[in-house]
Amino acid sequence: MPMEAAVSTINLTADTFEQTINESDFVLVDFWAAWCGPCRNFAPVFETASQTHPDIVFAKIDTDAEQALAGAANITSIPTLMAFREGVLLFSQPGALAGPQLEELITALRGVDMAVVHAEIAAQAAADAQS
Repeated sequence: MPMEAAVSTINLTADTFEQTINESDFVLVDFWAAWCGPCRNFAPVFETASQTHPDIVFAKIDTDAEQALAGAANITSIPTLMAFREGVLLFSQPGALAGPQLEELITALRGVDMAVVHAEIAAQAAADAQS
């Protein structure tokens, strides 16, 4: 029996953003708009990577349809790529990446020791609470 193809990319909205980030181990989010040339150029690169890395959630947010969400994420230029691991924003950068650049980024993000990241966040929260 053939395996069903996994959904390669999902569309996020204000209603699904937080749940997707919090319930997924690794999420890449592409903020884009239909009128944006660089966004259209980046779309096939993002789609190809989504098929290469089925363990990562690849999500797209249409900044025209989700203006409040784009504003809350401080999106000032598109495309902007954000990467979350275990609910933590590890990367946010505007500009379209080429395929090899996106693969390098994914490899680097996979290599992040999330136990260290969570410990740093906890230490910062404790320091903030005392000040």
